[in-house]
Amino acid sequence: MEAITARVGRGEVLLADGAIGSLLMARGLASGAAPESLNLSHPEMLEEIARLYLDAGAEIIQTNTFGASPLKLANYGLAEQADAINESAVRAVRRAVGEQAYVSASCGPSGKILLPYGDTEPEKMLEGFQRQIQALIRAGADIICIETMSDIHEARLAIQAARSVSPSIPVMATMTFEATARGFFTIMGATIEKACRELEKAGADLVGSNCGNGSLQMVAIAKEFRRCTKLPLLIQANAGVPELRAGRVHYPESPATMAAMSRELVGAGVAVIGGCCGTTPEHIRAMRRALDEEKVVRHGHSPA
Repeated sequence: MEAITARVGRGEVLLADGAIGSLLMARGLASGAAPESLNLSHPEMLEEIARLYLDAGAEIIQTNTFGASPLKLANYGLAEQADAINESAVRAVRRAVGEQAYVSASCGPSGKILLPYGDTEPEKMLEGFQRQIQALIRAGADIICIETMSDIHEARLAIQAARSVSPSIPVMATMTFEATARGFFTIMGATIEKACRELEKAGADLVGSNCGNGSLQMVAIAKEFRRCTKLPLLIQANAGVPELRAGRVHYPESPATMAAMSRELVGAGVAVIGGCCGTTPEHIRAMRRALDEEKVVRHGHSPA
C-alpha cells in the first residue's frame, strides 16, 4: 500500500477505527485483566474486531497493544512475553485486513512517571518503547501510533524509540487534553502549542489528540492544532463524556452526532479521523458515510 504520509500529504482524509477495550469486555475480558493478554490466548477476538471495523469502512485499524510496553506489562507479570504479545496483535489484524487497511500499532503510556517527579529513568522508558516497537515493526505494522500521552517527555521518548528502530515508518502521536479557563492542557501541563512544537521536533509525521473529550471539544482542539502546526492532524474523540447509568458507563454521543462532527473536523483541517472510548463499528460506519458525502461535495458534486 502507498504510505499514509503520501496520501495525507496530498490532502486525502482517512478514517480510523474506534474503541477496542469495550468490545473485548463484551467478549469476556475479565475486569482488572490486561487486555493485551488476549493477544496470546484469544487472537481470534482481535481478528473479529478488526473485521468489524474494516467492514464499517475504517482504513486504519489499530492493534491491541496500547499497554504492551514491557514496563506496563510488568504490572501483570507479562513483561517477559512482551515480544510475543506485540507480534501476535499485529499478525491478528493483518490476517483480518490483509492489504485493505493500514495496521496501526498502538503505543500508549508506560504507566510510569519520569524522574524527578517519579522513579523511572528516561533510558529505561526509552528501552521499553524500543523493545515494543521493534516487535511491532518486525511483525509488519504499517504505522506506529503513540497515543493518549499526557507527559510530553514520555511522548518524545516514544517517538525517539520509533525513529531509532525505523527512520522511515510513519509515526502518529496524540496527546490527551483537558479544557480549562486558560485553554487546553494535558494533566502534566503541556499546551497544544508546546505539544505541536515538541512532537514535530521529535520526528512525528502526524500529530493530534485522542481520548478525554467528545466530538465538540475535539473540533476546538483540532482548530488550535491547525493554528500551531503545518503537520497533518489526527483526531480520535470519545463518544461524548461518559455517564454512569444504572451502575454502567454510558457514552452519550450517537453515531449520527459523531458523523456530523466528522464533517466539522474535515473543515478544521483534520487528515485522519477516528473514534476513541465508547465508539463502536456503528459509529465508524456513520462517520464513513459522512466522510464519503463530504468528499463528493468537496469535488463539486451533489451527494446521492
